[in-house]
Amino acid sequence: FPPAVFPLSCVVQNYSWGKVGLESEVAKLVASGDPLVQIQPDQPYAELWMGTHPRGDALIRDNRIPQKTLGQWIADNPACLGAKVKDAFQGHLPFLFKVLSVNTALSVQAHPNKELAEKLHAQFPEHYPDANHKPEMAIALTPFEGMCGFRPVEEIVSFLQNVPELRALIGEVAAEQLERSGSDDPRGVSAALRVCFTRLMKSEKKFFVDQLNMLVKRISQEAAEGKDTAGSNGELLLRLHSQYPGDIGCFTIYFLNLVRLEPGEAMFLGANEPHAYLHGDCVEVMACSDNTVRAGLTPKFIDVLTLCEMLNYTPAPSSSKILPAAQSQLDPHVYLYDPPVPDFTVMRIEIPASIKLYLISAMDSASILLVIQGTAVGTSTAAASEMSLRRGSVLFVSANESISLHLSSPDGMLLFRACCLL
Repeated sequence: FPPAVFPLSCVVQNYSWGKVGLESEVAKLVASGDPLVQIQPDQPYAELWMGTHPRGDALIRDNRIPQKTLGQWIADNPACLGAKVKDAFQGHLPFLFKVLSVNTALSVQAHPNKELAEKLHAQFPEHYPDANHKPEMAIALTPFEGMCGFRPVEEIVSFLQNVPELRALIGEVAAEQLERSGSDDPRGVSAALRVCFTRLMKSEKKFFVDQLNMLVKRISQEAAEGKDTAGSNGELLLRLHSQYPGDIGCFTIYFLNLVRLEPGEAMFLGANEPHAYLHGDCVEVMACSDNTVRAGLTPKFIDVLTLCEMLNYTPAPSSSKILPAAQSQLDPHVYLYDPPVPDFTVMRIEIPASIKLYLISAMDSASILLVIQGTAVGTSTAAASEMSLRRGSVLFVSANESISLHLSSPDGMLLFRACCLL
């Protein structure tokens, strides 16, 4: 039989928002996983792609396998996906697994649901390259900050009252409509919120740049005088303005929740949920798609009309965006992040130092395994030979195959495993 468990060499994306050199978790993992790689100290290392995406198909590190990339190998061996996954996702790996190292904010964006994705792809294929939805889940590796979903209305109203520059952009009529909307009428609240956010996003460039400059000047003065600028979300405003001066995205901080994750905490981003990652390192898993509707904090194509139309305008506290990990009933070392979509699930595997032999169990789905810390020798009846695993190692594991880990590190191991549990 050809090997069905094998190591991968994964593609790095050097987007400008990434952390630079060995500040980046992506760079650290790559350098540790492959000692021959030279890390450039002034280059951003933003994303590591573990999967079969055409813009970053992983290379197979096993010269006994004739196929060069994981995508080619799965196309030739679709049974490796597992029977259910193969049928449900037409012989394709349904997820893309990533590590992200975020230094400056990513654009304010949302991903369409399947229905909208099909429509956008048909109309504007140059901006929307495929017809799939793109739910995402981020699990923090270091303290991680992002914006996600609309804040509770009372928080937005408070900003409308404390930030005159924001109120000027939205206009008195829309602001008062939101202030008067009652919690007993959620549809009325969402409608008012939609009007306010759309007014902001469609405001005239010269007008919003003037208002933004006034706001930045005012908050900078207040901060210099030692005043508390929290009522205007001052610290975050100045930070984003320094990264993207004159960008409409700076005002979205008054509408969107700020979510802070500690290592091991996760947030799930469903279709039509506005979000922007701000800072930190995470593992991320998503449905295989590149469809992104952007609104700000970006020099890229902005599609304000589509974005304002599609968003989910349901306000909710930031705590509701955090997806808890559930300890597995079958194995106390496994924690499951199981989001409300079928495309992907992630397991966090924490093996204590006291355990020297650990079985990565077989499941009815292909999976990708990433080592974050620790060292081991992996053996599998489906692997061509022993595999040495260390920080940064990535393995592809076919459905129904297991791996025995012979641990050699004094401080145990931490791994993440992405799969599809149908």
